[in-house]
Amino acid sequence: KNMWVGTFHSVCVRVLRSCIDLLGYNRDFVIYDSADTRTLMKECLRELNIDEKSFPARNVLSIISNAKNDLMDAPTFENIYRNDYRMSIIAKVYFRYQTKLRKNNAIDFDDIILNTVKVLSENTDVLIKYQNKFQYILVDEYQDTNNAQYMLINLLSQSHRNLCVVGDDDQSIYKFRGANINNILNFNDDYPEVHK
Repeated sequence: KNMWVGTFHSVCVRVLRSCIDLLGYNRDFVIYDSADTRTLMKECLRELNIDEKSFPARNVLSIISNAKNDLMDAPTFENIYRNDYRMSIIAKVYFRYQTKLRKNNAIDFDDIILNTVKVLSENTDVLIKYQNKFQYILVDEYQDTNNAQYMLINLLSQSHRNLCVVGDDDQSIYKFRGANINNILNFNDDYPEVHK
């Protein structure tokens, strides 16, 4: 009964339902699907007078998604790309997009893990609660984890260090979605006490 079995996103939604208020959201937040996010992005582009032919909503959403999977919030993204003309425009869109999501008490799919990492990183008591909840962690298809998922796993497992990962570096298929093969290749460096 006490086991949680699910995808990264489903587990993180359960965590966020208990503590997302620490990030300024209400716990009854909604999760925007791809149609919702595309509609919202088009609104942002219109409001900022940005030509969608030059900055297609789908492409901008993809860049923002990749940033979130690398744990880059809007201020970090803006700071990194301040000297890149095109990306600095996307940074403005990213800010507007996040502002509108928050106003609607909504998050997108990529915010699920990003916000979970953020709430755990910024609230020691919440982190300890979930480290104790998840004393044993099993991750399948570890070769296809992205940077946000990697950080989440490391935060949750750092106390008890009972982490079992299953994966094959020859079968990584989600690089286009931000999967970082180094997560599995460097596992022994992160957990030198590993048993194979």
